[in-house]
Parts: sequence; structure tokens; C-alpha cells
Amino acid sequence: MKRNVYFFSDKEYVSKEEVLNKIGIRGRRAMELAELELPILPGFVIEAEIASDLAEMSIKSHLRSFFKKLEAGTGKRFGDPENPMLVKIVISPSLVITHYPTLHNYGLTDGTLPGFVKFVGENFGHHEVQFLCKGMLAIEARIAELEKKEKYAQSIRKAADKLDRQLSSKMSARERDASVREILPLLPEGFFSGDAYDQLEIALKRISHMLSLDEMNNRDTSLLIQPMVYGNYGKDSASGNFYTRNIVTGQKILQGEFYQSAFDSIGATGRDINSIEKKYLNELGKIARTVEDHFKEIRSIRFTIENKKLWLIDQRAVMIKSTQSEIQTLLDLYNRKVVDDRFVVSKVKPQQLNEILHPVINPASVSRMKALEGGIAGAPGAAIGRVYFSTDGLLEAYKDAQLKGEDTRLILCMPATFAEDVKAIEVATGVLSNEGGYSAHASVVARQYGKVSLVKPEMRIRGRKATVGEVTISEGDYLSLNVPYYGEPAIYMGTAELIEPDPEVSGLLDFNELVQKHLDIEAFHVRANADTPRDAGLAKSFGAAGVGLCRTEHMFFHEKRINIFREMILSDTAEERKAALKKLQGFQKDDFYGILKSMSPYEVTIRLLDAPLHEFLPHNDEEMKRFITYLQSSKGGGKSLSEREVRARCDSLAEFNPMLGHRGCRIAVSYPEIYEMQVRALFEAVYALQKEKVPVHPEIMIPIIMNESELKLLIYGKRIEGGSIRGLVDVEEEVRTALKADRVPYKIGTMIELPAAALGAGEIARYAQFFSFGTNDLTQTTLGLSRDDFNSFMPDYTQFDVLDGNPFQILNEHVKELIEVATRRGRLTRPDLITGLCGEHGAVPENIRFCMEAGLSYVSCSSYSVPIAALTIAQINIERAAEKN
Repeated sequence: MKRNVYFFSDKEYVSKEEVLNKIGIRGRRAMELAELELPILPGFVIEAEIASDLAEMSIKSHLRSFFKKLEAGTGKRFGDPENPMLVKIVISPSLVITHYPTLHNYGLTDGTLPGFVKFVGENFGHHEVQFLCKGMLAIEARIAELEKKEKYAQSIRKAADKLDRQLSSKMSARERDASVREILPLLPEGFFSGDAYDQLEIALKRISHMLSLDEMNNRDTSLLIQPMVYGNYGKDSASGNFYTRNIVTGQKILQGEFYQSAFDSIGATGRDINSIEKKYLNELGKIARTVEDHFKEIRSIRFTIENKKLWLIDQRAVMIKSTQSEIQTLLDLYNRKVVDDRFVVSKVKPQQLNEILHPVINPASVSRMKALEGGIAGAPGAAIGRVYFSTDGLLEAYKDAQLKGEDTRLILCMPATFAEDVKAIEVATGVLSNEGGYSAHASVVARQYGKVSLVKPEMRIRGRKATVGEVTISEGDYLSLNVPYYGEPAIYMGTAELIEPDPEVSGLLDFNELVQKHLDIEAFHVRANADTPRDAGLAKSFGAAGVGLCRTEHMFFHEKRINIFREMILSDTAEERKAALKKLQGFQKDDFYGILKSMSPYEVTIRLLDAPLHEFLPHNDEEMKRFITYLQSSKGGGKSLSEREVRARCDSLAEFNPMLGHRGCRIAVSYPEIYEMQVRALFEAVYALQKEKVPVHPEIMIPIIMNESELKLLIYGKRIEGGSIRGLVDVEEEVRTALKADRVPYKIGTMIELPAAALGAGEIARYAQFFSFGTNDLTQTTLGLSRDDFNSFMPDYTQFDVLDGNPFQILNEHVKELIEVATRRGRLTRPDLITGLCGEHGAVPENIRFCMEAGLSYVSCSSYSVPIAALTIAQINIERAAEKN
């Protein structure tokens, strides 16, 4: 038997692969810790080859010789009536597929119990006898089951359940002793009354017999025997548990508690682990560093001090650590050269970064708050604020709070949002809606601005109140939104405590530097969807290599611009429109100047006006009054239009299906002066920056193109009898000539968002220097699904497996096919064609992998998603490099 037994201690271990394969998971773990020279309790493992055959063997004499090493290490003797050493038996399968009972306190018998009680107290001593018997009853019940003695097994389980309840009950030592005497007939004869070695032999043989009967055991389960120590073994003893560092901040300080003269935390008063006696703290710190360096992550450690000697009892992975603590740990390991940059970058899941890019709620602060759980996560994070049910109401409350020096945190609550609500989302801390889902307008814009968005379909909004079930939310009430990336969202009624993100403190900036080492801008990179200089600058700080989508329509909703733009829309003649656009040109130049400068020297893709014109018109009485007041003022030309006339003109612009109506390039064909103004403003900004020696790379993107004729018309213009359209290239040349500037290279391309455009990409590429796949609209037009209405019936489709997942998050196979077709056909015409994806799909790891495999040049996503996309790209690059090697 000796050649089938392997010892371990802080000075002895086995590392041969052939042996490790025979001692099960727990055996391998023990050897791993022994090799690290950690202060683990000595023990031995009976290998799997004989663990199922012990019932037929004489093992008592072998056990006595094995125990000499264990006794030397602990200073106690097994079976000693004065100070007995007790052991545990660990059943160690090769795979984690079978659950076995906890088997502790072997060596406690009628003869050794009095000696044990002297150190731990009478009640605790009898409690441990109960625990011993509970484990043994579990073995006997399992044997009875395997031998098809179901009634007998049931009676044993009943006794074990009763014993389990008694373990957590308040009982006297006498009552505990009586409960043990009651169940002794169910245990093997002589189990508690004999010698300690007899008890251990009985237990090992019964466990071995159970393994021999178990079909789940393929002779790959071993048995581990190890002494036990107790933190209540006198005044110089303690127990405790801690994390190797702070699991929230990642600070390199032990986090946990110890319990003086206590077996565990139950009924004991815990004290901060850092206040433990210095010699123990130093030893625990050394253990923490050794374990952390070996496993390359934060670990949870359980220890016991018995009679002034510290023992490591257990260590395991930590599931509840924050992303910040994980990143800080990895950076520490990297700085000390324990791991390389590839390990650090590969270890963090991309979506985990959401946690350190957005605020999170301190769980302790909401433990007593009313919670409305559930909903669709639109944009992750946490937000607190007073709720308002309209854009005007929220903006008015914001201004009022600013003037009075009051709390400016506000939450916008509306059924759905539109382009005119962007200004409120930008000011608000979060958005709460009940229509749409992840790809709804509110969610998309919230992600762009780093705000929180929650869609609550069951919420009903009426006027200035909302109801969720029986709970009523009134305007001005404080709400706390919690929208984790993983887990269920919740609305808390009240003010929670927020933990704000800090890229420097969280380690994101240092981590991002390592990510950048594994990015190849020429091969594939990440750009940002950015409509303001602030967004562009933030994205660049996160590692974006350009702006892939600048939505110019958002710029016109500013309060100083919106009524001018409305004036332009309702103009009767081209001259009137041009006059109104002239007022806007300076604003547009400033917008483009700021974004181009913030993102220098990278490309900035400016998408010319895309939204239908009716979206800019007044949508409520307040907006209408302000617009009429503007028209009647000198700024608006002193027009004497009545409200009825204005409403009639607005109504005439309404469309049945605006998404496929008069929008994008179609507006430019009807009103070419709009794109002329935008391009003029763009190149005035470009050449102003050229004068300042700021390198810029503008790209002009024309939206909703369906064929090459539209694109050719807008780029190069056309003159016909009775009318003409100036080409965008002619506008650029006119600006350059007027400014006497040298030409700055630029590109003109299109957004591919219609199946017809994808299929006709070969012809379109004759005029387009780049394609940007607008996958939000491409998904809608390919599948015939509205992203704002899909969530109303999505649960039914999910239930019956009609669709595989949400196509507005994970690219649908047919949408992917159109992207591949368009890329291939486009490059047959123009081999140097740049292709990117700028829909909300661009920050999802699965979609990024597809884009790289399909040969695209980049993905573009909201600023706060840039680190997620960049990390995904870096991990794929590392993976590919490893495959080559």
C-alpha cells in the first residue's frame, strides 16, 4: 500500500504528471500548495488505483506508519486521550462531476472526546461529534442507495437531516450527546466506542466500498487524509478569512476578518485582518503574495492559528471581485514581471470594462429601498436624479436648479425619445423609457453620451406620472437606476450612493496602454461615433483612431440653432432656405473645427444630414409657441405667419414611413443647398486648421444611398434644363480657391444601409472611396423589423426560437452576408476601398470578430464603448499571433 500513498507538506510534494493524474482534483491542489512551500497541514493521498479496494485490505498498520509524519508536523498524536489529533477525509474525484459529503473530525471517540473537550469546551466538542456522525451517515445512506436498499437509505437520510438541523440549533452538550447515541445504531458497529485507528479504518473501508459501487467512479477517485486544527483551541488560537487584496479598489492591502479564540465566524466578533498581531500579519501577507503570484489573480484565503502556529486551510478563486480590482492586480503582476502584457490583455473580458466606464451603485445603500426589478438594459451604469416626463420640463428644471444652486441630477422619463430630445439626454443622468430596447433611440444616444438607459416595457406613462405595477412615480421624485451589464436592472425609489468611475484610479488608462501594443491601425482599428469635440477627445483618450460617424443632425437641435433650422425647412424658396442656412454655417464650421482638431491626426467621417425634416419641427405647444415667436422677431425675418399656417406647413411634411421616406441623400436632391452649406462649413474648418498646421483627414459620408446614380449626382453635380445641383467637389474647390489654400486630401463615401446598396456595391464603389455599414438600418431593411417596435414581440420569437438572439445586438447571418458581398464587390471595383461598420453592433465582441474576418478596416462605436472594442481587437490579434506560432 505504501507505494500507492503520496505525502505532502510545506517541505514535501510530488510533481510527476503520472502521479498527479492519479490523486484527483483535491490531491493535485494540495501538491500545488505544497510546492509553493506554504504553511499547509501535512497529509497524504491514497491514489485512485486502490481507493476503491480498501474494503478488502488490512490498512490499520499502514495508517499508524503514515501518521507519524502528520503527528510530527502538528505536535499532536492521533488517538491521544489528552490532546488528540483529528483528521478529515476528502474524497477527491478526477473531475468535478460528483458531489461528496464533508467528512471531518475522525479520531473523535469515547476515549479521545474528554481530551478534546478540555481545549474547545464541552458543547463544541459534542457539536463536532454530531458533525462527524452526519458525514458518516451520508456515506451509509449512499451505500444503501447503491445496494438498492431504498427504505433503509431513507431512514438514514431522515436521521441525517435531523442531525443537520440540530447542528445549527441551540442545544446543551448533554442533548447533543443524546442525539448521537440515538443514531449510533445506523453507523457501523464500534464506530464511536473503539480505538481512533479502528474508527478511521472503518470509515475508509466504508467510503471505499461506496466508491466501488458507484458507477460514476471510473476508478479515478482518490482519498486525501489531513489533520484538522481549531481556532478555538485556547487563547493563543484564532480563525479568519481574507482576500489577497481589496476586491473593490484593488488596493494591495489584505481585506477580511479574524476571530480570536473562535472556530469560525458563527457567533464570533470579527476584527479587521490588518489589526492581527504583526508576526501573523506579515506571514499572511507573504502567503497572499505567493498565492496571488502563482494563480495570477486575487484569491480568497482561509486560515487557522492553533496554539500560536498559523496554518493555511484553504484558498480559492474570488467570483465577486470588481473589474477595477482585477485590472489593478494584473497591472501589479505585470509591473513586477510576473506576467507579460499578452496575459494582462487576454485576461479581462471586454464587456467587463463597462463596470469601470460607468458609475455603479453601492449595494449597501439600497438594501432597504423599494426596488422595481427587471427591464431591458439600454446603456449600462447607474444614475440618480429627479424624474421629469418631457424634454422641456427637464431642461427647465435643470436651469432652475443651476440658478438656485440645487441638485442638478435629473432623469428623463418618456415613452420614447427622438432627435429633439438629445439635448435633454445630454443634460440628464439617465433615461427611463417603455418603448424599444437596446437599439432604441434613447439607448443609442445614452451610450453615446455615457448616460444610463433602462427600458421598462410594463411601465405606463400618463402626463406627469408613471406607474409600474402598483407603484406610482410622480414628477420630481428621486429615482436610482441600476443597469448592470450582467444581471437584472432595477429602479430604486430613493437616492442611492454612487461609486463614480475614475480611469486613472481604476487602472483603465494604464491597462489601455497595454491594449494599444496589440493594435495594428493599418490592419483593423476602432473609431468613435462622436458629434462633439468633447466626445471626440474622450474617445481619443480611450484609444480611438478616428471618428467613424459624426451625426450632423444632432448639431441642429441646440437651442440657438433649432428655430433657424425650422425656418429653413418652412422656407418657400431656395433663396430663403440659403439665407437661413447662411445663419447656420458659422455654427457648423465651429462644430467641425472642434471635432477635427480634437481627433487630429486621425480621420473624421462627417455624415451629412440624414434625419427626415419633420423630426426637426415643433412636437408640442411650448415648442410651437417659441418657434412662432422667433419667426415674428427680427431674427426670423418678422414673418406674420399664424399658428394655424405653421401647423399646416408642418403637417404637410409628415410621412407615413419616414425611415424610408424623404431623408438623407434624398433631401439633398430636393434641397441641394443643405449639403452645400455643410460641405462649405466643413472645408472652411479644414483650411482654418491647415493654416494652424493641424493635420486633419476629413471624410464626407452621404447617407441612405440606394444606387450609384444618387452618389454620382451629389458628388459631381448635374445641370439640366430648368435646374442644377452643384457637386460637393465643386463646393470644396470653391472654398479652397477663395481661401487660397493648398488642397487637403479628403474622401467621399457612403453609408451602406439598404440591401440594394449592398448588392450594387460594385457600381457604387466607382464613386465612393469608402463604405460605412450602418447596421442599425441595414438590419431593419434586411429583416423588415423596426428596432423601436421589435421588443414588443421579441419575447414570443425567443420563446419559439424563431430568431437566434436580438438582431439589433448580434448581427444576423443575412446582414453579415450582405456586408461580405458589398465588401467583396466594392473592392473588385476599387481595391483600396476602406470599409467600416458604424452601427451600434460595433462594440459587441462577436460582431467585431466577424468584421475582422470579413476584411473590414474598422468598427466605430460610442466613445464609452471604444475601450471595449479595442480590447476585443487586441485579444483577437493575440489569439491569431499565438496560432501562427
